[in-house]
Amino acid sequence: MFPDYDIIVVGAGHAGCEAAASAANLGSKVLLVTMNLQTLAQMSCNPAMGGIAKGQIVREIDALGGYSGIVTDKSMIQFRMLNKSKGPAMWSPRAQSDRALFASTWREMLEKTPNIDFYQDTVKGIVVKSGRATGVKTGLGHLISAKAVILTNGTFLNGVIHIGEKNFGGGRIAEKSADGITEQLISLGFESDRLKTGTPPRIDGRSLDYSKMEEQPGDNEVTGFSYLDIDLLDPKKQRSCWITYTNDTVHELLKTGFDKSPMYQGRIQGTGPRYCPSIEDKISRFAERDRHQLFVEPEGFNTVEIYVNGFSTSLPENIQYQALRQVPGFENCKMFRPGYAIEYDYFPPTQLRFNLETKLVDNLFFAGQINGTTGYEEAACQGLMAGINAHQKVMDLDPFILKRSEAYIGVLIDDLINKGTDEPYRMFTSRAEFRTLLRQDNADIRLTEKSYRIGLASQQRMDRVRVKKENVEKIKETLSSLSLEPEEVNQFLEKNGSTPTSLKQKASQVLLRPMIGLQEMRKSVHRIEEALLSFDKETIEQAEIQIKYDTYIEKEKELVERMGQLENLVIPENFNYEKLVSLSAEAKQKFTKIKPRTLGQASRISGVNPSDVQILMVFMGR
Repeated sequence: MFPDYDIIVVGAGHAGCEAAASAANLGSKVLLVTMNLQTLAQMSCNPAMGGIAKGQIVREIDALGGYSGIVTDKSMIQFRMLNKSKGPAMWSPRAQSDRALFASTWREMLEKTPNIDFYQDTVKGIVVKSGRATGVKTGLGHLISAKAVILTNGTFLNGVIHIGEKNFGGGRIAEKSADGITEQLISLGFESDRLKTGTPPRIDGRSLDYSKMEEQPGDNEVTGFSYLDIDLLDPKKQRSCWITYTNDTVHELLKTGFDKSPMYQGRIQGTGPRYCPSIEDKISRFAERDRHQLFVEPEGFNTVEIYVNGFSTSLPENIQYQALRQVPGFENCKMFRPGYAIEYDYFPPTQLRFNLETKLVDNLFFAGQINGTTGYEEAACQGLMAGINAHQKVMDLDPFILKRSEAYIGVLIDDLINKGTDEPYRMFTSRAEFRTLLRQDNADIRLTEKSYRIGLASQQRMDRVRVKKENVEKIKETLSSLSLEPEEVNQFLEKNGSTPTSLKQKASQVLLRPMIGLQEMRKSVHRIEEALLSFDKETIEQAEIQIKYDTYIEKEKELVERMGQLENLVIPENFNYEKLVSLSAEAKQKFTKIKPRTLGQASRISGVNPSDVQILMVFMGR
């Protein structure tokens, strides 16, 4: 019934979809197996993509040739560039998505991708022969052969849903959980643990009074995520989000349900996301605050369903309902479905290699929430990398690995493998040491050529990047050679609170002044406008950032080079750490378990001291 495949992907969430797409586009024959093809690429929680640090990841996925950026651009109902008041390293795109359109666009794109087959069934186990994954066993009893298997199970592994005192098996509301895989992996020697996450109630938007809320419209300009030419949403057609707040009455009502809360009664053992707590956790941990912000977000263009961001809860439905009705604007609200918590199995990611292949079983790859992460973006980028590396492995090619200095994706994977996680891992800009280099605006310049070399990024993408880089250099040369007379710029400078000049200045020098932007200069200085007429806005912005932040960028590059020296010092694969008597006991244990590839990786392992790294360096003759 089934041919032999190169790669089987188990699960069709964000990680699974990106994994299938990347492997197939590289030329592997892929089977995507999922329990329900109608929920492919489902946005289980918030109907949004991007945000702080997450927007950078989506742009990186796109630069590498993944689909998430394209799908988001085709399905957004609102776009905002966050942190615009800060420096470019902090700018983060975010889009509110049409939940149904997002999923249907993903399916359409996958169905148009050659080399992908689909099958609806539950996977009950992995076929392992001589320490190597060779296929899967399904719920209907099929044995399907493949050269590699990628597990992207999300919250489905022994998933348990909690609503008040009720609990039942499920990987998502109204969808059954998956059993058998965890048990098999444990029998093979893997470590497993439990995490939890939650989601808020969904509300009938027709029952809300928006006049009591603060409107949060989208940006006047929609720039999107993909570097390709995608027909973007008309800014005038964007749907607004809204902001409202809880109050003391809401908090007191919620407290009445604490004795029935699964979290407080110990029925949930798994750790939840610290930075995205439930509403009951918020009012318990931050008792001094008399209100908490709620974002009222539409689920799409053609639905009245509303997502109440900030009100994640697993309290009994009646408590959720009563408390919500005390929120301004929600006095007459009607509930579509209650919030709930879900507890599920994950496998600490220190059990993986940098290519996301497991150390215990060859050709078995993990991606997404199975590795302890949370968030669509975090899952999607892992799926992309697992798909690439599964293809590389079955084709006997070198693994594709991104360094911390090359991408947020590199930071994420490095963190997971070196430090592990005992709570749902979410990306933040603060996790990256090289934020000035890893901006959302330059993801294509950083990554597209790397992807093109392995055959994933298309010729079209590569050509666009080459033209962009060439044009950026042309703009920089133009601005560095263009001398401006005082009378040309002084009025503009004074208007922007900058000191007038009495001497000729190069346009690039004027641009280095604080509070001076190139777009405003173009409007005021005719010769600059004339010189830049043939360039698009994205390229001009890139050139401006490189000019204004050149010193900071160069400093970070120097730091990368210095730290890179450690990355180039390779540790032999079967190195015996026990013979190093000077090493701390913890370092010996961590090194033996994680098996760092380089001294740089060894230095980033949690619990390892600088002295341990120095001892290792001395022993290796450095």
